[in-house]
Amino acid sequence: MLCLIKAITFSFNISKYDYMIKRVFDILLSAFMLIILLPIEIIIAIVIYSEDRGSVLFRQKRIGLNQKPFILYKYRTMTDSRLSANESFDAGDQSRVTKIGKILRKTKLDELPQLFNVLIGDMSLVGPRPEVKKWVDIYPQRWAFVLTVKPGITDNAAILYRNEEEILAKVMNPEMHYKEIILPQKLNIYSDYINNHTFAGDIRIIFKTIYSIVKK
Repeated sequence: MLCLIKAITFSFNISKYDYMIKRVFDILLSAFMLIILLPIEIIIAIVIYSEDRGSVLFRQKRIGLNQKPFILYKYRTMTDSRLSANESFDAGDQSRVTKIGKILRKTKLDELPQLFNVLIGDMSLVGPRPEVKKWVDIYPQRWAFVLTVKPGITDNAAILYRNEEEILAKVMNPEMHYKEIILPQKLNIYSDYINNHTFAGDIRIIFKTIYSIVKK
């Protein structure tokens, strides 16, 4: 109930002007990056297809703004994406990751197709990372507050857990560890972002994300 009250209060505190600035920024930067990075996108697509002749893109239903589902796009990094698309838990499982997939995951280039999600309005450049319904249903009240904003490609939780797969690969029960430790911590970070969101803060997160990738 408290989360729902916060969600209602938040919706009144953030002006339409703030949302408009964020949306215009999302459109301009995502379109610019899609165009500028087109040669890299083509090369990635060719390499993915050449390695095992499968689909270049990975598609998965995620829960977005106001708990409405949408299709999230990534470059495919595994030999068979059907299980992941059906929401099974792949965290920590490196057995099906392709050679190019390992590179894409390490550099976060597998996230590039989500610029299209931003362009069409399903996502924002900065915001809480979207989850599949399975994980949203575990903490429904907390997600009700988090999903008062558009999910994003990056945020402080994504930076903190940029090595999430490596963390989960080292624990006995990756699914339980994610459910009881990582996801609650992510939700805390998401809520903090919503309560303290500013446009300047989004810019800082974008630069922090770039830095975290480059330094790795």
